[in-house]
Amino acid sequence: MDLTPDLPAATAYDHAPRDRTPDDQTPYDQTPYDLVGIGIGPFNLSLAALADGQPELRTLFLDGKPEFRWHPGLMIDGARMQVPFLADLVSLVDPTSPWSFLAYLRAHDRLFPFYFAEQSHLTRREYQHYCHWAARSLPNCRFSSPVQTVGWESADGLFRVGLPAGRSLLARNLVLGVGTEPVVPTAFAQLHATGAVHHAEDYLTVRDTLAAATDITVVGSGQSGAEVLLDLLRRRGEATTPHLRWITRTPALAPMEYSKLGLEHFTPDYTRYFHALPEQVRDRLVPAQWQLYKAASADTLAGIHEALYDRTLGGAAAGTEILPGTEITAAGTGPCGGLELHCRHPQSGAVHTVRTDTAVLATGYAARRPALLGPLADLVDWDDQGRYRVDLDYRVGLRPDVTGCLYVQNAELHTHGVGTPDLGLGAHRAATILNAVAARTVHRLPPRTAWTTFGAPPQPSGVPVPVPAGAGGTAATRG
Repeated sequence: MDLTPDLPAATAYDHAPRDRTPDDQTPYDQTPYDLVGIGIGPFNLSLAALADGQPELRTLFLDGKPEFRWHPGLMIDGARMQVPFLADLVSLVDPTSPWSFLAYLRAHDRLFPFYFAEQSHLTRREYQHYCHWAARSLPNCRFSSPVQTVGWESADGLFRVGLPAGRSLLARNLVLGVGTEPVVPTAFAQLHATGAVHHAEDYLTVRDTLAAATDITVVGSGQSGAEVLLDLLRRRGEATTPHLRWITRTPALAPMEYSKLGLEHFTPDYTRYFHALPEQVRDRLVPAQWQLYKAASADTLAGIHEALYDRTLGGAAAGTEILPGTEITAAGTGPCGGLELHCRHPQSGAVHTVRTDTAVLATGYAARRPALLGPLADLVDWDDQGRYRVDLDYRVGLRPDVTGCLYVQNAELHTHGVGTPDLGLGAHRAATILNAVAARTVHRLPPRTAWTTFGAPPQPSGVPVPVPAGAGGTAATRG
């Protein structure tokens, strides 16, 4: 049973531990901060929460948005998180924190309804509400504060953070939490620019305009693609239109890995193992683990099957195509309007053309180098592919004469593996960064977090260790 009451309206965030308005905030001054965070998404918000209550550390987190927002275009009714509620901002590091999800429930007098709901996985809407509550209340978070540039003041040994109206502030260390950006495949770039197709990031914004379409194609079989297709199926109801089509390069619509031992890939133990692998091995391994971090949940796939099955009552056709293992090689405007998608099936070598009114691109997200880093570009130790070199403490490699530290959150998939975007590792990463900035143990972290021994087991003293020819991995994780 679910006794969770309706959440308050978006602007009614009450019962916060602290209540601030922008007018209450102290103006910026030129006293250096120990750490300035750029961007306030869940990961930097976790760092802000874990830094709160540490008076010896002066921290500030900035975001250009007027308030906390997290994937607003995908707040589909009923959509649930893919991690349990303990993967909140702080609990896996400090469950006694006043910023835990349970503390949020208590502040809103919702502990008993949550207890009776027996739902370990929150709705995405509730998670957004929880984060908004924390972001609005934390004294070290400021919104409507876009960072325009970041430079290094070598004479002072400080970073200068440029803000609007010629203002700036100084920081000994920076952490980038600017998030990822939607990926639009090259074949769709021009169509996306003209509004003929839409990324799933904007789905709720454009959903009503899709009602006029008689044929809709969803591209991509991750969680977002599955949720969009399921929502379209449910909204279609008993109607025969629109015709729905689901196309994905993935050979099979396999669910994300959710076995108990499979989930140990989302532990600090696996992160340490992955980070120690050679770069070329890491680059081969991540794509092979698509089922660990890019697949849809089994519940969402089951919901799609149920919706399709219900359409067969009375002999009605499902009116839906599902085409796995299909590549879209080109896309353009059709001769009679709508779109033409040129497709190829690699296993059989067959090619075909799909004609559709519009498409929703659930083609994922990727880390991007923010323009504000321009003044620091020559100071960063980029790898051969133009990516950050990131150490185990999430510190970006900089030129040796730069004494300050630049940290990243959710921009290190290539160095830290599939746990990078996972909310379950967010608090641990934030605590690791905070401990590194403070040069002491602000938050104690466990030495071991998995039953699995990743890689070769330790050898007894005196036994030679063979050098492996390569490294393997599983084909499993959550998206």
